[in-house]
Amino acid sequence: MDPDDAGLFHDDDLIRVIGREGFLIAAGGAASLLQTAHPKIAQGVFDHSYTAEDPLGRLRGTMQWVYAVGFGTRTEAERLSRIVRSMHDRVTGPGYMAGDPELQVWVAATLFATAVHAYELLFRRLSDDERAAYYEQTKVYATILGCPYAMMPTTYRDFREYYAKTLASLEISDASRAIARQVLHPSLRGGVLNEPGLAAIRLITVGLMPEPIRRQYGWRWDRARRARFHLLMAALRLAYPRLPLRVRTFPRDYYLRDLRRRMSKNA
Repeated sequence: MDPDDAGLFHDDDLIRVIGREGFLIAAGGAASLLQTAHPKIAQGVFDHSYTAEDPLGRLRGTMQWVYAVGFGTRTEAERLSRIVRSMHDRVTGPGYMAGDPELQVWVAATLFATAVHAYELLFRRLSDDERAAYYEQTKVYATILGCPYAMMPTTYRDFREYYAKTLASLEISDASRAIARQVLHPSLRGGVLNEPGLAAIRLITVGLMPEPIRRQYGWRWDRARRARFHLLMAALRLAYPRLPLRVRTFPRDYYLRDLRRRMSKNA
């Protein structure tokens, strides 16, 4: 890695302060299924994704791109994003294209909204100014893939209007539901040994999901399940922030190290 090749952001930028937290991977299911609540995204993923066959491989690819953009050098961020764009160019079908700016805006919106929700549950409420700054930084997840900057909601206030309007307009499809089953009930080595962890992930996913989408997916959200979610969040809020930073950032460090190793082999 070239020490003179600076990244797109600084360590005190919120995209790094928030994005370094490994807990966001546990919240990633909510972001992923918010994305595929959009029927065009769902159909593209259903037709072209290998999530069902290799869920951990799909997670690795997604997180390496997210971390490369947020924490890598500019060269790493742009190189990996070119690869993602070339993959998206092949994801087309009746009524959808992965490179559609409308879909890129929605994907970036879900990453921002879910990260804010999860971070505030475990740490503290962000001020409006902090949310505005963080939102501006996370626009990169769309623009670096070719989405015109002008397509993004301009301000945080504009984003809130866009997000609420989009949530109200989404009608999830059969493809959305099929993907949700793949994400929430993946086929992993270890079989039933994974179930306690997967049950926690499912609870976090359902708890973080906006009510209109949760209702369309048909997920149960009664008093008992809400109580379990809030109990889990209270326990995590007590324990997780007290973990050493190197433990909380281990997923980022692991995925970036693996990415750099693989990229050096292909250089």
